[in-house]
Amino acid sequence: MFLDDDRSNRLRPMILNDLVAQYLNDAERARFYGLPESCRVRERVKIISPENLTMGEHCWIGEGAALDASGGLEIGEHTSIGLNTLIFTHSSWLANMTLQNHSGSDLIERKPVKIGKGCFIGGLVVIMAGVTIGDFATVQPNSVVAKDVPPRTLVAGNPARVFQRYDEEYIASEVERVRAENARRRGLSDAGSGDASGWGSPAGDFSE
Repeated sequence: MFLDDDRSNRLRPMILNDLVAQYLNDAERARFYGLPESCRVRERVKIISPENLTMGEHCWIGEGAALDASGGLEIGEHTSIGLNTLIFTHSSWLANMTLQNHSGSDLIERKPVKIGKGCFIGGLVVIMAGVTIGDFATVQPNSVVAKDVPPRTLVAGNPARVFQRYDEEYIASEVERVRAENARRRGLSDAGSGDASGWGSPAGDFSE
């Protein structure tokens, strides 16, 4: 049933690693892949060539994400990758176009992807090989990122383009707004109007 050739024997440990990883929690899974202890890797995440993945502290990888690190993948600290997001660092385009899409083809092209610190990559995003995403950038869900993203910008669409630029004053005002609203909600929740469990904003209807 099992093939005994070089390719099969090379792939089998990767398959077993993926299988074992599904039985771990998100912190254990991050440690299993050799990532910082503060990182969290959710269920059904697939990492291709994890030895080529560099990740900073306090990163979060959502369910079903596929990270192709075969061409080199760098993710900065405090960055989140949304569920079912795809990151590519290689392409077989030329191999397909020339009918040379066989195992070991010399027309597979690899280019590294770099994602900065403090980034938020939404769910169902596709990031193409060779892209650099600057620090503190936001990529909206369902976007296709085919070219570099400047720091402190919000991009969206297919292909993704810049819709907004952030500065420190804007981020500071948003921090103040969210903390004030969460404090208001926690106050109402503590008074018996909602559920104070969990972190961040309590769940429930807090409209006035």
